[in-house]
Amino acid sequence: MHLTEKPVNLSRMQPVIDTKQASLVEAEVQAAYVDMFPQGDKNYIPKAFKWATDCFIGRYQDYQPIDARYHDLEHTLQGALCMAHLLHGRHIAAAEPRLTQRQFELGILAILLHDTGYLKKKGDNEGTGAKYTLIHVDRSIEFAGKLMHSHDYAVEDILSVQNMIRCTGINVTLNTIPFQNELEKITGFSLGTADLLGQMAAPDYVEKLPILYSEFAESATANAGKMKAGGFFNSARDLMEKTPMFWEKYVQSKIDKEFLGLYKFLAQPYPDGPNPYIQTIEANIIRLKGHLAETAKPV
Repeated sequence: MHLTEKPVNLSRMQPVIDTKQASLVEAEVQAAYVDMFPQGDKNYIPKAFKWATDCFIGRYQDYQPIDARYHDLEHTLQGALCMAHLLHGRHIAAAEPRLTQRQFELGILAILLHDTGYLKKKGDNEGTGAKYTLIHVDRSIEFAGKLMHSHDYAVEDILSVQNMIRCTGINVTLNTIPFQNELEKITGFSLGTADLLGQMAAPDYVEKLPILYSEFAESATANAGKMKAGGFFNSARDLMEKTPMFWEKYVQSKIDKEFLGLYKFLAQPYPDGPNPYIQTIEANIIRLKGHLAETAKPV
């Protein structure tokens, strides 16, 4: 059964933010932050976005600009936008425990840094960052720790961001993550939810699936013996054909059960309004199935 049985009604969905423009995403996240915490540090979100964009465009220490074509800056911005919407929706719903200003700040920083493990250092000229697919979560955790340490974050804040990044691992066992408190866990699960929904609700998600396959294939080549040739899939079409099942069997279960159904706070209005992210993803899946049917080889 789908997470929503309501038909897609694009006219009721929120205005689309162009996630190719970091400034627009930053403004939307800032708006959510200021609405939730009127007395908060209005410089925090711009500062966090500058750190993240500097990392992805090659202005951070000895790192190159991101060259992974799927897990790029836009992918990170899609997740950050979704997470801000989710946490803002949860705040409006007055869900307990109430989100603190600090936890929101750390959560946004965590999702902005969650795929920095795809970045390559200068001199690393073989292939793209996609070769780090299998270990990118651990690399992101290490990267976040070093960046935050350089900005004098407290140890507990660094651990909080690292724990939240762990939630994005595809095969992570969530109950083994050493969360420091319940609110950190909820924010981490919100991040994991947003990472999945943000990318799958992208307007060009279907078109980018072959690019995602190319990353898996490159990772398989770089990790010969650990992955089968081509990675998890036999071809780009194989990945596309299996994506509806990935959504229906893996993602829906993950966000509904393991991530505690936090996606429901994206409903407009909560709790019974339409959920723009879920509706857009289901529209993408329908479009993907149509594309596969149109391009199927004749028997």
